[in-house]
Amino acid sequence: MIDGYAWRRPVLKLGSSTLTGGSRELSLARIADVVEQVARLRLDGLQPIVVSSGAIAAGRQRLGHPQDRKDVSFKQVLAAVGQSRLMHLYDQFFEFYGVISAQVLLTRADLAERGRYLNARDTLLGLCARGVVPIVNENDVVASDEIKVGDNDTLSALVATLVDADLLVLVSDVSGLYTGDPDEDEAAELVREVVVITPEIEGYARGARSRLGTGGMATKIDAAKLATTSGTEARIVDGREPRVLLRTLAGESLGTRFVPHANPVEGRKRWILSRVKAAGSLLIDRGAVRALREQDASLLPAGTLRVHGIFERGDAVEIISEDGTPVARGIANYGSGDSARIAGRRSTEIEQELGYTYGDYLVHRDNLVCLYGTARDGTERKTHA
Repeated sequence: MIDGYAWRRPVLKLGSSTLTGGSRELSLARIADVVEQVARLRLDGLQPIVVSSGAIAAGRQRLGHPQDRKDVSFKQVLAAVGQSRLMHLYDQFFEFYGVISAQVLLTRADLAERGRYLNARDTLLGLCARGVVPIVNENDVVASDEIKVGDNDTLSALVATLVDADLLVLVSDVSGLYTGDPDEDEAAELVREVVVITPEIEGYARGARSRLGTGGMATKIDAAKLATTSGTEARIVDGREPRVLLRTLAGESLGTRFVPHANPVEGRKRWILSRVKAAGSLLIDRGAVRALREQDASLLPAGTLRVHGIFERGDAVEIISEDGTPVARGIANYGSGDSARIAGRRSTEIEQELGYTYGDYLVHRDNLVCLYGTARDGTERKTHA
């Protein structure tokens, strides 16, 4: 937590309805308002990541509102024209507050293939660490089957999982999840909190949809389910509410809250432990064992004695002490060949040896789970993060 805020790294999904303000064109006033709030979060020390719709709307506007077509190729034309326009607006408005923004275009393939997944994670976290606000969108220009209902709702949940976000905010033109369609049913009530997404909850979402965007309430429920399963809290809030992002991040009860099943780091480490078979192993010295068990440290090349097996960057590996005792399990930051070349070396020598670097660690502490050891309070425990 940071003073005045309940979360540190939020993913903020902005739908077309939020950015257009109810029209068929991007609203400069709405974008300026959103950017002012996100910039304030950034300047106050948070690490906001924006997943933004609006490229197709911007492209349609730039081309003079050509006759609507439904085919994918035409939407890709609109996205190609509109993406640069959308980012230009973000860049200009963020610059007013002295905040740098960056465009990050992703497809499902980027998040499915392990090497590209890690590269995307490293890039997003690297941008956040340098005070840059990433603006993420699906790469509609090259995607053949990703332009569909709810694509950015799902993308935002995947991004939240990717970066271990502690909050996903789905900003739309509705106040949250209702028990019915509030436009047609006067008795429909706002659901303030969802602990478990049951068939009944999913039933509330059927038939309800955003007035302007491509994603309906059902896709937002799916996104919330994905996020909460990974340990990220999710909210659905109304983008028309004054200063809705700042109020939500300050802990005000707006919209519908979806309770996470665990915190993001715990969820990620459970996933690491659940991988059935490690692809290889790293034999480490006594100093490295102590650092992992007692200091919650990352595994450096300098503490690594030998590399066994054949594995790629992103594979699960066992970390073993000199006497053969399993110490930890983690996700390799380098493949087996590169790991063998840099084992025993200082981190400052990695780039000299390989010609490139993915960072100072063979396994970062966020991607590592100790199998047993001594806790900081002196008690023994079987696994610890």
